[in-house]
This record gives sequence, C-alpha cells and structure tokens, in this order.
Amino acid sequence: MSAIQKKILETVPTHDYLHLLEGNTAKNVVDFLHLSRNDVSKAMGVEKNSVRYDSHMPIELKQRLYEIANICELMAGYFNGDIKKTELWFNIKNPALGGVSPRDMIRFGRYKKLEKFIQNALAGINP
Repeated sequence: MSAIQKKILETVPTHDYLHLLEGNTAKNVVDFLHLSRNDVSKAMGVEKNSVRYDSHMPIELKQRLYEIANICELMAGYFNGDIKKTELWFNIKNPALGGVSPRDMIRFGRYKKLEKFIQNALAGINP
C-alpha cells in the first residue's frame, strides 16, 4: 500500500467503538456529545426548527453529523475503545485547542478545525 493510500485510509476509523454508526447516527452523535437542539442549530448553521433526526432531516445536517461521528470514532480508536476516556477528552478544556473543549469546538461550528487537529495529531504532526 502506498503512503498516499495509507494516509487516505487513516481518515476513516476501522471500528465503531461508540456505536454511533448503528441505527440513527445523527441522534447517536447528538446524544454522545450531549448537544441540545440549539447547540446543533448554531453549530451546523441551520434553523432550530429544521433540527430533527428522522427521514426529513436536512441532508447537510445529516452529512455534518456523520462527519462528527467519524471524528468521535477516530478519538475512540486512539483510546483503544475506552468510551469513558473518549467522552472525557471531548468534554475537558484542551490547551492545544486554545483552552476550549473539543465538544465546544463542535458547538461553536469549528468541527472542521477539530477534525484537522485530530487527523494531524494521529499522524504525529504537531500543531
């Protein structure tokens, strides 16, 4: 496998430790991160009355929550599937993120920056 192929595959977890991909992924992510409808609305840039987790969910909301599920699973892999450590990591302030918790990065709509930070950290690239 080439270095490029390996790098591409490192962006997708090889596991589902948090079980976010089973059933209703969007709702599972929101529950795991303890996000309110208001949090999701602000983070994803959608109207609060559009925040729903059924077949009528806006496609862009669903896609973003899948991306966040991916972020969560990458971190769960780093912690060897330890759900408590993963949950703790998302909820405590991180000096490398400017003293903001990863959960708050998501709440503030900065999940792409968080994703890049995680991918770099897992690849051994310092911020």
